[in-house]
Amino acid sequence: MGLRGAAGKPSPLIRRSWDAAVSVRGIDRVVVATDDVKIFNTVKGFGGEAVMTSEHCQNGTERCAEALAALGGDYDIVVNFQGDALLTPPWFVENLVAALQADPGAAVATPVLRCTPEALAGFRNDLTHGRVGATTAVFDARHNALYFSKEIIPHLGPNADVVETAEVFHHVGVYAYRPAALAQYQTWTAGPLERREGLEQLRFLENGHMVKCVEVNGKGRTFWELNNPEDVPLIEAALKALAIE
Repeated sequence: MGLRGAAGKPSPLIRRSWDAAVSVRGIDRVVVATDDVKIFNTVKGFGGEAVMTSEHCQNGTERCAEALAALGGDYDIVVNFQGDALLTPPWFVENLVAALQADPGAAVATPVLRCTPEALAGFRNDLTHGRVGATTAVFDARHNALYFSKEIIPHLGPNADVVETAEVFHHVGVYAYRPAALAQYQTWTAGPLERREGLEQLRFLENGHMVKCVEVNGKGRTFWELNNPEDVPLIEAALKALAIE
């Protein structure tokens, strides 16, 4: 898939995501993990690094674990920057890594973004039309995740006010893990909640493993994931607004 940016020229989605990943400060290495030879060759073609993984990986976390095993190296933290999250601002990942570094007891972390009324309206519109929408998250006072869902949680009635809507958090599909957590994930099978929601991070929760939710600030930048064909014009408009070619 190609997306058009400020110059109006299509560029492969994987190149957009690569450019977003390499803009993150403090990252030692960026590698695309894929089971698709075409993606592998595309990445190599623009000078990126890629590694082939098994076609049996059920999700990005399994793929990261497999890629880490193949690449080797003594890494403290591994970040799963997903290919459909090209609008993820670099500071989201920087904040995520910093939070994990600051908390030796945390082994998995993921960003959450407080919803704007406009974003929440978009989530509701997707649900109304039966589209795969954004993921929301709820967490405890220590910011440990309680649950993630494709539904809007916590529940909001039709007459919810602005204060209530401000308590909805959009889960940003990026993860940071300590290598031991990745290795442990590989030993578990998908549970009923993961299968029902289609959310890989629920495997940690279903096995009693904490996931730290790190609140990030959008700083006015549009954030949207590529889940449906209807998302393409929204993302292309955001790329143009950021003057990304």
